[in-house]
Amino acid sequence: MSSEVFERSVELPVSAEQAFAWHEREGALPRLTPPWEQIELEKREGTISDGDRTTLRMRVGPTWQRWVAEHRDYQPGRCFRDVQISGPFTKWEHEHRFEPIDAQRCRMIDRIEYVAPGGRIGQWLGHGAIARKLAKTFAWRHRTLANDLHQQKRYADRSPLTVAMTGASGLVGSAMTTLLTTAGHRVRPMVRRATDDPQAIVWNTREGVVDPQQMADVDAVIHLAGESLMGRWTAKKKQAIRDSRVAGTQALVRSLERAEPRPRTLLSTSALGFYGDRGDEPMDESKGPGEGFLVEVAQGWEAAAMQAETLGLRVALMRLGVVLTPRGAALKTMLTPFRMGGGGVIGSGDQVMSWVSLDDVLGAFYHALMQDDVAGPVNVNAPNTVTNRVFTKTLGNVIHRPTFIPVPAAMIRTMMGEMGQEMLLSSTNMQPTRLTQTGYDFRDPQLEPALRWMLGRGIPPRGEREG
Repeated sequence: MSSEVFERSVELPVSAEQAFAWHEREGALPRLTPPWEQIELEKREGTISDGDRTTLRMRVGPTWQRWVAEHRDYQPGRCFRDVQISGPFTKWEHEHRFEPIDAQRCRMIDRIEYVAPGGRIGQWLGHGAIARKLAKTFAWRHRTLANDLHQQKRYADRSPLTVAMTGASGLVGSAMTTLLTTAGHRVRPMVRRATDDPQAIVWNTREGVVDPQQMADVDAVIHLAGESLMGRWTAKKKQAIRDSRVAGTQALVRSLERAEPRPRTLLSTSALGFYGDRGDEPMDESKGPGEGFLVEVAQGWEAAAMQAETLGLRVALMRLGVVLTPRGAALKTMLTPFRMGGGGVIGSGDQVMSWVSLDDVLGAFYHALMQDDVAGPVNVNAPNTVTNRVFTKTLGNVIHRPTFIPVPAAMIRTMMGEMGQEMLLSSTNMQPTRLTQTGYDFRDPQLEPALRWMLGRGIPPRGEREG
């Protein structure tokens, strides 16, 4: 049975040795997994040296299947190969080659030789679908890798950092960990229960870090932890939201005060809720707070974080917009009803939505971490906001579904109460002025290309394409 061959290449803005080293680091495989794919890293034995193995769990149709690959032909700075030991294909061999262009650039070539499952019938039926899926996957991988390396190269003269992170297992935290580790930094997750992980720092939202000496080697802290905002806002739920953000941040700052030496930087998450319902008025970082429960929480949250400034830390308050990724949060929740043809505008549809792709959240945090002039409030959202009506129509167009079933504002208020009013019916037109002023280059500035990219529905909106 004959093999099929798929090959794509990309020019990278670093040497072959640097690109090869990126692939040896812990977060490489998760970072290169497209967001629309259901693939989980189950076990990693070694790195990519000869005989090392990687075990994945992946969704194949309605079932999960295990895929075990062994690494071979390891040539530092030049080549390595993944060979399927067990998995969905009859044969799968993936060669990664790194060819120098000059001292600052290289070309990476991905060459895959495979035989589709199911014998000759499976090969005949599956060839076109597999080729299309590979083309889409490697376009995403190459663009992501090129953009990551381009941003990291800007700070190549900086020493690797040790970063402590709360909320490291969450949607943003797990993705942030892959970005930081592939850039050569070390991440120490801050966890609430004792663990065997030697890198973990045990803390809780009342007492802070159990042993402040654990912070002695930490250069920076990324604070992401917080109670989910979803669900009806009962008095108990609102207290949990407030405590997790305000009291939790206060406890963290007390830990920073006791640390010796102290970290130099704190990036503390905040949110667009700081501004409240402000219609279509542009909200840059100079604007004051609005009114409402989320405004009160955000003010207390940010005030607690800013206390670290009195300890000598540089503090950036990362006010997140609506984070878009099919892996979780708002977009994942929307996709099921939209795919069933049940999508439609919420309320009037005129409320402004300050959205941001997950990749730009990661990029903005990395920019703030590495650039010392980023401090104080930082709006983290795409520069091109849209109304809910435009968002609804755009998502429907991208996934080829109608969007004619509106959700009246009265229904939102009845079903979701205060949470629905503040999170779904409020309008906030955030402007990422601070990021733009300090030279951040957005990966996904426009909504439709961003949605097509993260859902695997189109070509990259910017950056490298496959060769």
